[in-house]
Amino acid sequence: MNHLQKLHLTFWRTVAAHIVKAHEAVLMKCEKMYVQSLANLGSRLILVLISLEPLSPRLNTRAKATANVTKLKPVYNFGRNFLGLDKCNACIGTSLCRKFFKEEIRFENWLSAGLRLPPSHKKTYFANYTADTENWKPVVISRLQSKFQNELSDWKICTSASKKVTCSIENVLRGTERFQKWLAADRLTTDLVQSLSSPLLRCPSQRLLDRIVRRYAEVRDSGSVLMRHFTERDKLRLLYTLSVNTHPIVLQLFPGIEGWPFLRYFGSCGRVIVTPRTNPIREFYTASLEVIVDIAYQLLQITHSLENNDLNYFFYYTSVHDKMFGTFEDGRLYITDTSSIGIIDKQKDKEFVQEIKGKKDVFSCLASDCEMQHTPCGEISEAQNFIIVCRDLLSNLLADKFKSSPSLQKQIDTFLRLCSDDSLSANVTLKAADSLMQLLKSQRSCDPHFEYRYPECKYVKGY
Repeated sequence: MNHLQKLHLTFWRTVAAHIVKAHEAVLMKCEKMYVQSLANLGSRLILVLISLEPLSPRLNTRAKATANVTKLKPVYNFGRNFLGLDKCNACIGTSLCRKFFKEEIRFENWLSAGLRLPPSHKKTYFANYTADTENWKPVVISRLQSKFQNELSDWKICTSASKKVTCSIENVLRGTERFQKWLAADRLTTDLVQSLSSPLLRCPSQRLLDRIVRRYAEVRDSGSVLMRHFTERDKLRLLYTLSVNTHPIVLQLFPGIEGWPFLRYFGSCGRVIVTPRTNPIREFYTASLEVIVDIAYQLLQITHSLENNDLNYFFYYTSVHDKMFGTFEDGRLYITDTSSIGIIDKQKDKEFVQEIKGKKDVFSCLASDCEMQHTPCGEISEAQNFIIVCRDLLSNLLADKFKSSPSLQKQIDTFLRLCSDDSLSANVTLKAADSLMQLLKSQRSCDPHFEYRYPECKYVKGY
């Protein structure tokens, strides 16, 4: 081997050595990266397993997943202020609070992206209610007073005791003379509710007051006419509700399940109550003629039943509006707002039915002006209900609806004019209302659309 060949051999050996060394470096780097990636992957897998570990019992079966869905942490943070719990025990009750916080009462926007509570200034909210986490019913969450009215009532309470605006309204109400009488009483009597502004308590009988105590749903034990099982908290809540708005009390006294034309009372939490959702009659002003006729007939029929019932109570309207009545999906009409309804006990002789007057206090003024004047109980006529309904509701519902039959429209207009005229005698009003009801009855159709009376109407003679 000559010198030149030796140089070439040395050169290529050097190159080969560098290539091998570089190759080994690359291999080591790749190996280190591979090991590091495995370590990262392992740590991530461990974290995933740890995060899944609490859920593993619920992943066993689909049934367990469904059963445990209510155990998850609530999405909504209601807060005491939104529901009015911060004002208890100057509130309606707490019978539904657990359902609110267990999310068994959900607002209609519950599945929206924001998952925010609706504005607190609204008086009503559409929602859904469940008793078994599977079947949901459309309901309405409502406040008995608007936010402004609530603030005004609370201000009246504080100023009545010469307190600041931010006083403890519960302490003020507990210190009043009226509530001290309530604490000492075993039975709800007329002197305990005298001068309260609600129409329900304007002409009370002892029979009606006993029914209030016996059916009050916000106490653990009910059924007795005595209030011995009422705590101080229970008495304050009942007195506050009677002073502000007796709507939930009427729903408890005369439930729809017993045949009364009133909604079901699901319960309350703080200053809100929950009732079934209906469609107000104002939504039917432009409905088909057969629907309008059916609603108008039911309005008159309900009004008739309010003064003719098995318990001998005369329910009278002090006013009506188109949100006061509503229908379910089956077409049946109900009274959805009873706050303007008064009750007179027909078992008492009419000459002895008198308004219970007395000294007015802070409870007398929570829902209205203390100086309001009312019709004396003995002067309330049975015709008053029909006059108000014909004038304020039926005139809008039936006006110019029978254009295809001018003679029929003329008859209806005549009866409406007679039954809405308060200058006529009660006998004329009642006779006109009855004639209108019979005329509308003859125009009703027996159709599957009216589920509440179909197919029974097919077998009623003279329907």
